Amino acid sequence: MPESIAQGLPELPKRTDVIPKKKPIAAPAPRRRDADVAYDAIESLISTMALTPGSPIVEGELAERIGLGRTPVREALMRLMSVGLIVQQPRRGLLVSPIDLANHLDVIATRRALERVIAACSARRASMAEREQFVVCADRMLAAAKRDDLNRYMQADHELDLVNHAACRNTSAVTAVVPLVIQCRRFWYAYQHAGEIKEGARCHALLARGIATGSEADAIQGADALLDYLEAFTRRVINN
Repeated sequence: MPESIAQGLPELPKRTDVIPKKKPIAAPAPRRRDADVAYDAIESLISTMALTPGSPIVEGELAERIGLGRTPVREALMRLMSVGLIVQQPRRGLLVSPIDLANHLDVIATRRALERVIAACSARRASMAEREQFVVCADRMLAAAKRDDLNRYMQADHELDLVNHAACRNTSAVTAVVPLVIQCRRFWYAYQHAGEIKEGARCHALLARGIATGSEADAIQGADALLDYLEAFTRRVINN
């Protein structure tokens, strides 16, 4: 093109869309160990009473049931023995542990002390996103209780535990409390007829919202309300 003509043309804008900018690719979540997957699956079977107290544990059948190999199942069973959900008896092998009614009051007393620590830590250390998630979990529990939907209630309860345990940033307390939480969950499934689901949801909501406000005093009060409820529930079972 002649220079004279070129000088008379408007300057073309520089194109910036020729090569689109690449969006950063999120790193994939690390793959969970088979032993951890097996532990969660077997713990769920036990805590929801799909494997009843006193029932025998057959490693091969259990591996087939959850779709994993014997090696991760064996490791998971060892961990479940350490938290008291599985026991080994002479000549009978591995069994799902019985529910000890009297001992459950000790479980609750010990869990109370730990839950107070965890609630206070969560109120102090939770991020804004975690505080919002506490409220979401509480609302889900209340909604499930209103519909008398036990499965969704227990799912929301588990989600609330996960948020609380992450938000507290206290691995020592969480490591100690998790086996007690599992024992309480199994106790609930075994004797749910004696529990008032709406009252349970109300107490969980007190804990969740106390943490969400950032008030350690309110969070501890909510933890005490929850454990008062669980203790009263246990005493009703024992007295009946």
